[in-house]
Amino acid sequence: MSNEASVQQQSASAGSVSGPVDGLPVDVTGVVPDPRTAPTIRWGILGAGGIASSFAEAVRQHTQARVSAVGSRDRTRAERFATAHGIPTTHHGYDELVHDDTVDVVYVATPHSHHREHALLAIAAGKHVLVEKAFTRNEAEAREVFEAAAAAGVFVMEAMWTRFLPHVAAIRGVIARGEIGEVVNLSADHGQFFPYDPGHRLYAPELAGGALLDLGVYPVSFAHDVLGAPDTVTAVGALTETGVDGQISMAFGYGARTQATLSTTLWSRTATQAVISGTAGRIEVDGTFYAPTSFRVVRHDGAIWDYSGFTGEGKQYQAAEVARCVEAGLTQSPRMTWDGTLEVMRTMDEVRRQIGVSYPGE
Repeated sequence: MSNEASVQQQSASAGSVSGPVDGLPVDVTGVVPDPRTAPTIRWGILGAGGIASSFAEAVRQHTQARVSAVGSRDRTRAERFATAHGIPTTHHGYDELVHDDTVDVVYVATPHSHHREHALLAIAAGKHVLVEKAFTRNEAEAREVFEAAAAAGVFVMEAMWTRFLPHVAAIRGVIARGEIGEVVNLSADHGQFFPYDPGHRLYAPELAGGALLDLGVYPVSFAHDVLGAPDTVTAVGALTETGVDGQISMAFGYGARTQATLSTTLWSRTATQAVISGTAGRIEVDGTFYAPTSFRVVRHDGAIWDYSGFTGEGKQYQAAEVARCVEAGLTQSPRMTWDGTLEVMRTMDEVRRQIGVSYPGE
């Protein structure tokens, strides 16, 4: 797809449908508001790593908001980040950033081990906060952040950007219309290859490394979005030489017969696909399922249709959600609620308990 076509589809905030649908109600246009229509807000980026870079570009290119400032404990890194993304102000350290009067919302993009600390720092300064996933190391830390936000009356959300993408909204519509019947199984995987390096953050226990919190959170959260919190959790895993999880396979149970089978690994770049199977058909979600992508609906009655989504960056949709919620005076998003984040964290806590992973200081 050309860049021009991609931008056009992003602006429409919907994909296209093709294939024989035999009168099925498959209109998916307008399911997600255009990010460019969201209110203008001013972002401060806390942490200057790779995911912060992609977020800054998504905000700059696809929303009316602007990134006013960036803060890093490494002054040179902050200055390079600001130059790369056209950010007017740099801060050496995070305290300066959260007290910057030109910042409305702080985006926390540091390692998982520091999310609680940095979210609380921003909340104490009266700032709204978007916190990268995994939201914190565990449920207890997440609950502490939400309690602080409630007391301060500020907006806080987990940056699970997948929940706001057009193809996910379209998938939820397919399920809600009953096109695949009762959902009985969901499968999803997320694996990337990281050569063993004890100095890398994903192999570092003190930074809450491992596959689950960085990669596995995507399939776990996707299953939660479709099916809710599981009734039962079963996990098997293999640990790295540093004691964090290198690979995990998970089976979740929901009620009498619905199940989810999920996997994550640091040791292989997997297909990163998802399939949602029901009593009347299935939804096959192309890789990368958690980023802007396409899917196919295959019904047992022979009807097949394709949803062609745009490719490219998609973090502008979560940025737009934050802007709309802040403008409306909300403290949490109805699509990524505090309870939803707590349920995902609780599930991952149980997975880690079963495979024997804990982090220093927990």
